[in-house]
Amino acid sequence: MADAASQVLLGSGLTILSQPLMYVKVLIQVGYEPLPPTIGRNIFGRQVCQLPGLFCYAQHIASIDGRRGLFTGLTPRLCSGVLGTVVHGKVLQYYQESEKPEELGSVTVQKECSSSFDRVIKETTREMIARSAATLITHPFHVITLRSMVQFIGRESKYCGLCDSIVTIYREEGIVGFFAGLIPRLLGDIISLWLCNSPAYLINTYALDSGVSTMNEMKSYSQAVTGFFASMLTYPFVLVSNLIAVNNCGLAGGSPPYSPMYTSWIDCWCMLQKAGNMSRGNSLFFRKVPCGKTYCYDLRMLI
Repeated sequence: MADAASQVLLGSGLTILSQPLMYVKVLIQVGYEPLPPTIGRNIFGRQVCQLPGLFCYAQHIASIDGRRGLFTGLTPRLCSGVLGTVVHGKVLQYYQESEKPEELGSVTVQKECSSSFDRVIKETTREMIARSAATLITHPFHVITLRSMVQFIGRESKYCGLCDSIVTIYREEGIVGFFAGLIPRLLGDIISLWLCNSPAYLINTYALDSGVSTMNEMKSYSQAVTGFFASMLTYPFVLVSNLIAVNNCGLAGGSPPYSPMYTSWIDCWCMLQKAGNMSRGNSLFFRKVPCGKTYCYDLRMLI
């Protein structure tokens, strides 16, 4: 119980600290560029046309809504984080309790299984089910979070309170509206998990020598490295999920010119891939703009 409470508190603290970063990231993902690009230099000293980074973007938001505005959508995101942590822990606890009778009757089998790839598959499958359950239950809060952020673009107030947002979504879209963008989000989580755990096991087992003390330290970082690359490879699923969650929901940020009307998440994927925007919002600092490319700027900020 104490471990669960500490996880909830730690997760809530990280959520509060990262809220401005996610806010900026979501607005960039939907294609909102309130500030024109400028001429700057990349890490190699070459002149490039670049869009404003995280700090300039956050300063722009704060200049309109104040610093408090940077934490728009925090309440539903906190609810999502707390509920997701509890559900994730309960599912894993269920599997651990159901495994105890087996451990008492077959200790030898358990030891053999623990040193094989089968155990990695078993643990990853359980983690996948736990994460999927948490994602499924918390996705309605995720949708409300995204929409409350995106309404900054059109200066709407449609999704302000948590209860009002729930009523609005249910009245206009029904139950289905709470799960907009769920499929690509689930697929991204599942693929990312397997891409993280499987290579980490192969590296630890076959690439690193466990007899060397320094290798043991390297093994502790292998999963973090594979997790980083897995998150990069599955980022398009995150982008598509977020775009579908706010698409055609009555907000300016989910309508043209910021966002086309998508018929499905596959249609969204194909259109982003065709336009070369599959990594939009992935970088918040070095945001290079190809020459000749046009963006939908907020004309009110250019007057």
